[in-house]
Amino acid sequence: MSPGKISQMEFVKSYYFERPGQDISHAHAKEEIETSWFELTGKRMEDSDRAIRKLHQLGFLKKIGKGLYRYDPESVNRRHLEDFPESLKKRILKRDAYKCRVCGLGKAEGIELHIDHIKAKDHGGQATFENGQTLCSKHNFMKKNLHVSTLGKKLFISLYEDALKSNTDIGKQMATFANDVLLTYEKHDIDSEIEWEPKTLEE
Repeated sequence: MSPGKISQMEFVKSYYFERPGQDISHAHAKEEIETSWFELTGKRMEDSDRAIRKLHQLGFLKKIGKGLYRYDPESVNRRHLEDFPESLKKRILKRDAYKCRVCGLGKAEGIELHIDHIKAKDHGGQATFENGQTLCSKHNFMKKNLHVSTLGKKLFISLYEDALKSNTDIGKQMATFANDVLLTYEKHDIDSEIEWEPKTLEE
């Protein structure tokens, strides 16, 4: 393998490609990758940590546990089936009134919108109408890069509790909205360790 013909990202990818089905810790992979790169090029690798995380974000690596990754060829080949087709994206956008389900901003304000898996693909979430939600680019970025489905549930619980304290029509609408989202968390058994008791809202 010639160092002049391969990027660091490709080198990291090849490391996992040669070890299909193996559960490899981040620390172990980092050490072996950086050692091999130095032996090959005589130079230190700039950021193997970022490369490993990027491969996970791209769906090439499956996260098995904390700091533990696996390259599963079957899973990688199946991921394209788990992406939302354009026709389904349009249906979800219409259902959500072209607004982010976290902040309520959207098309009318010129906000970029994305269709997100409520239950993440890495946790078995499918590209279905029920498992899709509209998020603005900011909140989609937070969820994907900070792994904040847990934070998302906490935010909706906070929104729900604050909205219940309001006597306005908007407050009731927001409470109903947050309640519906939290019921979706319960339906898909997402972050069930975070306690929340579903309630029937009074008209």
